[in-house]
Amino acid sequence: MGLGEAVIVAGLGCRKGVSAAEVESALEAALAHNRLSPQQLKRIAVPALKGNEAGIIAAAAARGVLPTLIAQVALEAASPHTLTRSARSMEAMNVHSVAEAAALAGAGPNARLLAPRIAVGSVTCALAEGDNGS
Repeated sequence: MGLGEAVIVAGLGCRKGVSAAEVESALEAALAHNRLSPQQLKRIAVPALKGNEAGIIAAAAARGVLPTLIAQVALEAASPHTLTRSARSMEAMNVHSVAEAAALAGAGPNARLLAPRIAVGSVTCALAEGDNGS
């Protein structure tokens, strides 16, 4: 991938103790909804406090990527640009949608959401497109 090419980033929101299978199901659903191949996914972005979740780590490793940890301040900065408004996300993380904010923050300053987040079980997933150099 050359400099300046678009990169697809999945943002995840989930409850504590999520399994790799649950994360994978949400990733697959979001990719299918947006008509993207699994190979197009280049990053998985999660709130920094989810960085030790075994299910997220395992799902990311199975795809050959490391989770990109997003600081709370970056999630909050991306929140006004989300498409979904969740009372649960506001209460837990002070953002409208954890998955959408993580995807936007992980994809960089010129990122755009491809669609509203998708919920599969206890996992939400949103895809954003950003610049490779982000």
